[in-house]
Amino acid sequence: MKVVATLLLWCAVLSADHSQIQEWRARVLSALRVPTPAPELAPVVWGTFQPEPGIVAERITYGTQFGMRIPAIVYRPEHPKGRVPGVIIVNGHGGDKYSWYAFYSGVMYARAGAVVVTYDPLGEGERNPQRQSGTRAHDKLKPDAALAHAVAGQMISDVQQAVRYLMGRPDVDAGRIAAVGYSMGSFVLALSGAVEPKLKAVVLVGGGNLDGPGEYWDRSKPLCQGLPYQALSFLGDRAAALYAMHAARGPLLIYNGLADSVVNIPKTGEPFFQDLQRRTLALAPTGASVFETGFEAGISHRPFFVTRPVALWLEKQLDFPEWTEDKIRAMPVTLISEWSKSNKVEMDPLYAMPDREGGALGLGRGVPGLRREQLHVIPNGQWETESRRMTIDRWEAAAALKP
Repeated sequence: MKVVATLLLWCAVLSADHSQIQEWRARVLSALRVPTPAPELAPVVWGTFQPEPGIVAERITYGTQFGMRIPAIVYRPEHPKGRVPGVIIVNGHGGDKYSWYAFYSGVMYARAGAVVVTYDPLGEGERNPQRQSGTRAHDKLKPDAALAHAVAGQMISDVQQAVRYLMGRPDVDAGRIAAVGYSMGSFVLALSGAVEPKLKAVVLVGGGNLDGPGEYWDRSKPLCQGLPYQALSFLGDRAAALYAMHAARGPLLIYNGLADSVVNIPKTGEPFFQDLQRRTLALAPTGASVFETGFEAGISHRPFFVTRPVALWLEKQLDFPEWTEDKIRAMPVTLISEWSKSNKVEMDPLYAMPDREGGALGLGRGVPGLRREQLHVIPNGQWETESRRMTIDRWEAAAALKP
C-alpha cells in the first residue's frame, strides 16, 4: 500500500473564490434536479435489534423527493460517549443495506463509537417492488437525459438526507459526519460531497478517477453515471472543479487498487491522480487542501472502507470515541471470503474473487453475519402499504411528472 501525501494550497495560485464555488454548487444541483430546500425528513423508527452486545441497530425511514421514503438501518453504540461521529455508507451498483460490506462497516464503525447510516439506493432492497437486491433496476429505466439527471439527483438527495438525518440526532456531533462510497457510490459521493458542505470528510473507493470528455465516466452506466456526468460539462474541467468544491468543503481520500479494471484504474493510476491534484489546486480556494490518494498494488475492486488504512484516515478526521491510531494498528483483521463462508453471508459472484471483495481484510473479528430478515425495515404485514412510498416504479411515475 502506498499513500500519496496531500497537497496543501498555501502558495499563490489562480484559484476559484468562494462565490465561484457557490455558483458551481447551485448549477450542479439545478442540472441534476436536486430540490432546494431539501424535502421534509419526518423520521420514523420501525423497531430495533442488537447485532451483538453493545451495538443497537435501528430500523428507520425518513423522507426524500416526491414525498417518498428512504429505508435505512442505523447502527449505533448502545451507550454512546457524548455526541459521537456519524458515518454514511453509499453502496455500489446492486448494493444496498443488505450487502455484506454495508452491515460489516455498520457494526465495525459502531464499535468505534459512531452512528452509521446504511440505506437502500433507488431500485434496490426495500426500494424495489419485489424487495430484491442486486437488480440494478435503475439501469432498466428509459435511458433519456432528463430521467438520468433525475436518477443522479435522487442519489445525491439520498446522501444529503442521510446527512440531515444524522445532524438531527441528539447523539451525533453535527461537525463530525463523514460519508464513504464504493464503486457507483464513489461517483455518487464525488458529486454529493462537492455540493454538501456539511460533510466533514469523504472517502471514495473503487473509483474517484473522474476523467475527461468521451472517456470512462462519460461512457459508463448512462442513467446513474454517464449522462449525469455529461450534464456537468458547464464546469469545464469537471473533475478538477468537483474536487475543488470538495476542497472548499473539507478532507477527501480517494483509495483504489491499482489492478482495478472495473473502473479503469490501470489506465488512470498514480500519474493520473497527481495531474488531477495539480489541476484541482489551480481551481480550489486558496488555503484549502486538495484530496489525498491511496493505492494497493495487485488489488482490484474492493470496499476499502472496511480495511485498516481507510479506518486510520477516518480516525484522524473524526476522532472515534472507542478507537485511537495505536488501537487500530493493533486490531486483528478478518479475511472476508472465509468470514462470508463461515457465516453464510452472500457475496456477488462477480466480486467474490481473491483480488476483489473476497480478498479484503476487514478490520476486527467476530462481526456477525446478519440475516436478510433482520435487515428489513418494514414489517411484512405493512409492506404492501408502505412500499408505495419507496419503490422505484412509484418514483419513476413521480419523477416523470416533475418538469
